[in-house]
Amino acid sequence: MIISMKLHATKQEIDAVCDRIKEFGYKVHSIAGEERCVIGAVGVGDVTACLESLEAMPQVETAMRISAPYKFVSREFKRNKSQIKANGVEIGGDEFIVMAGPCSVESEKQILETAHAVATCGAQFLRGGAFKPRTSPYDFQGMELEGLKLLRKAKQETGLGIITEVMSDRDVEMVAEYADILQIGARNMQNFSLLKTLGKAGRPVMLKRGLSSTIKELLMSAEYVVAHGNPNVILCERGIRTFETATRNTCDITAISVLDELSHLPVVLDPSHATGKRSLVPSLARAGVAIGADALIIEVHPQPEKAVSDGAQSLTLPQFAAMMADLQPYIALWKKSRVAELATA
Repeated sequence: MIISMKLHATKQEIDAVCDRIKEFGYKVHSIAGEERCVIGAVGVGDVTACLESLEAMPQVETAMRISAPYKFVSREFKRNKSQIKANGVEIGGDEFIVMAGPCSVESEKQILETAHAVATCGAQFLRGGAFKPRTSPYDFQGMELEGLKLLRKAKQETGLGIITEVMSDRDVEMVAEYADILQIGARNMQNFSLLKTLGKAGRPVMLKRGLSSTIKELLMSAEYVVAHGNPNVILCERGIRTFETATRNTCDITAISVLDELSHLPVVLDPSHATGKRSLVPSLARAGVAIGADALIIEVHPQPEKAVSDGAQSLTLPQFAAMMADLQPYIALWKKSRVAELATA
């Protein structure tokens, strides 16, 4: 259910409504705006009786049932797009965001060279995996804690925010100490014990769509994180597995528009994993900006031919610079559209 309070409702009035909701067995989640408070109620109970009781309270303007199974992340719960802050940068606002860096942190020289290069080109976040989920148990698994320390050093030198993957609920606290955004990879999208722990992590979470997951399943996974206390979730389309073999995955570009229609959460496109080929990354990146993604996450490496993972889809530093230059007209149009959208929100 969504309960919209009347303008300038007092804290005492809001608390009274929350107490009434709890009497019917529901959990409460509220969003306080500048003038109006909206309360979400989730759980199992007598919906009709609860709605009737709430509508009878003088401080309540409207009370309605949410039809979507993902309550807190739906547009029904929050009409305007969420703006999520990390390292002083706002994702979902009026600035287009670029996250860039290598698939894996391999050495101090590699990560620092990449960090300085992508920062110079206008990226706001450095991506890099310290813990790597690999299909083969014999492949490079990441530098782990040492990799996290190198990411921190790169942040200290460049000011870039850090986004890196966390694979286990046991590692959330440690990774959160070094990262500004915790990335959940496609293979862990439905790792529910991990999602629950992320609800208490105190860091924004970027949730990648699973290899064969539906949009609804992605949103339900996001709901796990939000329902357990963390509203700062970012969604990522990174391509799904289909019968096609010409690309590494099949980019569901329309998912960006669908997610924006169904949810208030920011949406990121990962053209690197979606294509698996560096030659295709710039064109798909342009498509992502044009269709309205809030951000891109791009794999970049000083020497892709020597990368320990995902070298084929990683841009060289000059290629990334060229792509960023080519994106500027698209980003300018994106910004004009976003500013107009926010003005009418």
